[in-house]
Amino acid sequence: MRLWLIPVVSALVGVNALAVTQTFDVVVYGGTAGGVIAAVAAAREGLSAAVLEPTSHVGGMVSSGLGYTDFGKKEAIGGYAYEFYYRVGRFYGMNRYSADVSWYHEPHVAEQIFREMLAGAGVKVFEHARLKEKGGVQKQGTRVVSIATETGDTYNAKIFMDATYEGDLMAQAGVTWVYGRESSQEYGESLAGVRDRTPFHQFLVDIPAKAPDGKLLPEISTNQPGAPGAADKAVQAYNYRMCFSEAADRVPFTTKPAGYDAARYELFAKLVAARTKAEGKVPALATVISIGRLPNQAADINNNGAFSTDYIGASWTYPNAGYAERDRIETEHKQYTLGFFYFLANDPQVPEVLRSEMKQWGLCRNEFTDNDHFPRQIYIREDRRMVGEYVMRQQDMQTDLTKADVIGMGSYNSDSHNVQRIVGADGMVRNEGDMQVAVTPYQIPYRILTPKRAEATNLLVPVTFSATHVAYSSVRMEPQYMILGQAAGVAAKMAIEANSSVQAIDTKALTAKLRSQGVVMEYVPSPQSSALSKARTAK
Repeated sequence: MRLWLIPVVSALVGVNALAVTQTFDVVVYGGTAGGVIAAVAAAREGLSAAVLEPTSHVGGMVSSGLGYTDFGKKEAIGGYAYEFYYRVGRFYGMNRYSADVSWYHEPHVAEQIFREMLAGAGVKVFEHARLKEKGGVQKQGTRVVSIATETGDTYNAKIFMDATYEGDLMAQAGVTWVYGRESSQEYGESLAGVRDRTPFHQFLVDIPAKAPDGKLLPEISTNQPGAPGAADKAVQAYNYRMCFSEAADRVPFTTKPAGYDAARYELFAKLVAARTKAEGKVPALATVISIGRLPNQAADINNNGAFSTDYIGASWTYPNAGYAERDRIETEHKQYTLGFFYFLANDPQVPEVLRSEMKQWGLCRNEFTDNDHFPRQIYIREDRRMVGEYVMRQQDMQTDLTKADVIGMGSYNSDSHNVQRIVGADGMVRNEGDMQVAVTPYQIPYRILTPKRAEATNLLVPVTFSATHVAYSSVRMEPQYMILGQAAGVAAKMAIEANSSVQAIDTKALTAKLRSQGVVMEYVPSPQSSALSKARTAK
């Protein structure tokens, strides 16, 4: 009987037989750019730090296609974020041209530099360390004491950070969060809620939403949005930031992708035909997709126009989705994206001149080599948003620009992509949700990183931070994630030293320490920027 029990016990143990428990001062969940910098900052403060990354790659979007950096005002970026782009510049030899940094980079270069920074700081990186979908966070009162991964490993820490785009650790820790769009009345934001007709990434030519047989064209929703300014649970469009190449060894779009259906791009074909008629020429490829040129004949490809790489309306369920549902959503986005590129390059409904221009590009052969040259990370422009000690709002980017607990600056315009494609009152198709509104360079407060004191006192959230949809649309840029990550790392050290909650640290001391590390707290235009601005005004 005893002999029969031994293999049964071993089988029951399974993968957990090798499960381990490890303890660090700081554990960062999510190896995004913000997560990498948070861990590096903590380690440089003398703390033991670990990054738990659900995949086998670090860098988030910065190493997964977003190489054409959304920097806004470059003078607002300092500290370790600036160091990253300085290292990129050194990698490409920008000093040969008397330049300090490079804001544009290839994905694999970004990951290499992030790994160098992590190794140099002594941060331990654990790959394939995804949080248990349920029961992954253990708390005692308001303190997170440990988190567990799907492998059965457990990680203890004095301070935890959620640096994922999804906010899974935050959510399991019982922190209040929201998603979707607030109403314009909730925080007094004129840009909030459902948007009235907007001019960018919009159908500027009239196209009937229904075919002659009365059926709705593909990729148009039957949803009817509320009145302008109304709240909803709509989520701005996701896409994949592709890395294209025009080099001879590029991977061409000649193979029909799995699940391809040309009919789903009928609206795009009608748009090209209508634009050709209205403009007197076939639209250029650069008006259909955004082509941000990178070193070595590569390019960061993003959404551009009314029908492009954004899979509009397909992201709404993502914030509440479990792991399996997320996989399904990501697969659908991938199929849509590859199908769109194949259609552009091969379908006879696309004018030959546009097809020929598309065929000059292909997937970059030396990128994402373990994923068929396709980006590993979907571009989650917005998911959960924490409701923390302070909720950042539109006013914080336009009028209330200074903060007593400043930890860095933001400067990119309010940028929300469309959330839905609908039938207008006139029966024509239109997109809804786009927001492209300039901001004044503004200070970011530390309080947006901290949950409410009654909910969690040793957790910092530098990615799904506390902000409205409007404010998040500006602060969500990758350099700002890095700036917030640095602040989180330094704040962790201060909280541990003072044996205090993350909410109770000395924020003036935090500001001073970050300033000493090169973080920019006040926007001062460079002489070149001022001269260029005056020249443009003179015109």
